[in-house]
Amino acid sequence: MTGNADARSKGIPVASSTLTADTRLSALAEMSGDEGLDVLVIGGGVTGAGIALDAATRGLRTGIVEAQDWSSGTSSWSSKLVHGGLRYLQMLDFSLVHEALTERDLLLKHLAPHLVKRVPFLYPLEHRVWERAYVGAGIALYDTLAGLAPGKRAMPLHRHRSRSRMEQLFPDFRHDAAIGAVQYWDASVDDSRLVATLVRTAAAYGALAANRTQVVGLHKDASGRVDGAQVKDLETGEVLDVKARHVINATGVWTEETEELAGDDGGLRVLASKGIHIVVPRERIRGDVGLILQTEKSVLFIIPWSRYWIIGTTDTPYEQDLRHPVATKADIDYVIEHANTVLRTPLTREDVIGTYAGLRPLLQPGTKEGTSSAKVSREHTVASPAPGLTVIAGGKLTTYRVMAKDAVDFALGDEAGRLPSITERIPLLGAVGLQAVRRRAQRHASRFGWSSAMVDHLLHRYGSMLEELVTMVEEQPDLGRPLEHAPAYLRVEVAYAAAREGVLHLEDVMVRRTRLVYEVRDSGLAAVPEIVDVVAPVLGWDEERRQAEIDAYTARCEAERAAAEAPDDEAGERARQQAPDIVPMVPLK
Repeated sequence: MTGNADARSKGIPVASSTLTADTRLSALAEMSGDEGLDVLVIGGGVTGAGIALDAATRGLRTGIVEAQDWSSGTSSWSSKLVHGGLRYLQMLDFSLVHEALTERDLLLKHLAPHLVKRVPFLYPLEHRVWERAYVGAGIALYDTLAGLAPGKRAMPLHRHRSRSRMEQLFPDFRHDAAIGAVQYWDASVDDSRLVATLVRTAAAYGALAANRTQVVGLHKDASGRVDGAQVKDLETGEVLDVKARHVINATGVWTEETEELAGDDGGLRVLASKGIHIVVPRERIRGDVGLILQTEKSVLFIIPWSRYWIIGTTDTPYEQDLRHPVATKADIDYVIEHANTVLRTPLTREDVIGTYAGLRPLLQPGTKEGTSSAKVSREHTVASPAPGLTVIAGGKLTTYRVMAKDAVDFALGDEAGRLPSITERIPLLGAVGLQAVRRRAQRHASRFGWSSAMVDHLLHRYGSMLEELVTMVEEQPDLGRPLEHAPAYLRVEVAYAAAREGVLHLEDVMVRRTRLVYEVRDSGLAAVPEIVDVVAPVLGWDEERRQAEIDAYTARCEAERAAAEAPDDEAGERARQQAPDIVPMVPLK
């Protein structure tokens, strides 16, 4: 361990949370310096970001690299729920449900109350007596397990609803589709913002963070122990060597590819399963609560989210390019068909303003021969295919913090007892001072002409960091205006993304810092010229670079639109690959 270890282990930020092109280059220079790292994390999804924060707050010199943008894989394409997992009660896995509910409440109450919000759901019932008793008992147990978390309850208790009350809560529910419902509460989160906030929080505690940086090799010492990695800066093409006492692989569906860089046969087995969601305008479906529906293949959620509904998901084996899963015509039709079983006015393709697809890393039973592992949960496993290399796979967004703790504990071995995890006491950026900033927010709204809805939007996305955006508007008043063709966002939000949140490309803004890629019918293309006008001066783009970024994003949107008309995954992949990546990854095989 090296400088500032005592301060970091006590939870005191000692570094900047700002992520820029310059901080990225500085991080790479420090990672590849002679001093080396205690922990190198591979993968910038929610698990990797959580590991970086866990390691950094133990006082370890930590680096994290991601081959594309933060959260660009699985972690930006989820159902955006923080939940305990009702389905695990059917498996009698009470400890797993309790763990997830504890983490849900910890996020709601302490770690990220600005990012994580309560959402009421209805579980429709088709049978009057036995099903109400059965489902009611299960959700009562769900509430009981949540109540075991320390402190005041984060969620209301469940309630039984009659058919008439259910129709008041969700007027567009088809009258003959249920005899009533059980109402319960879970939570939602913008998954990509959670990841970005985790990375920035880790950076505030000294972690070195570099996106668009791919691990292309793993180094071993004379004894065969993994002691670092060869990384390629995909922006510049430069290849660097990073020394590290511990390397932790948190690459999700790319787990096996990364394991193979060690040149050993051991490790975890992971398969990819595709899940897609459709996005429908909020006014299209009358309802104030979400729905959870059982289908023959998966659970279907109809989730109220800001100005629209998110409806999904599917669960199908995926064997195409891991970089570009897409929602095909068959996928979209499947979701619409199952949603329509309970909707008074059926949805059509014309109602869908956007879609997205992601891959779940499904952990396969057992580990490869010669691998030491600790199966710490039904959901995730930590393993060591080679000395010095730790691999974690499986799990879900809600329990990212537990997964991170398990991965770092496993990597450190006996050393973990001396440096225990403290992330249950580390609020994420935007959480500290939230109440005070909420009280000041209306004053800002009056000064800048922001609506109450806009203030709520800003507080939900930035929490107490709203004050940083206010300062930017004070210095440049035109940033306080909404984007002309995407008025749900202010100009300052895209400027802030470029100045503080690690944006390197236009697609980073359109796909992850905002969600314009699926929030509006044209994928945000009408707003692109204004957005580029805002971010180009911050990022130093000349006219040639501006046009290249616009062309790349436009091509992506056109390719994804074509893929949505494809009949299957193979055809969808061909359509999507018509748009090349703006920063291609290096093939590892």
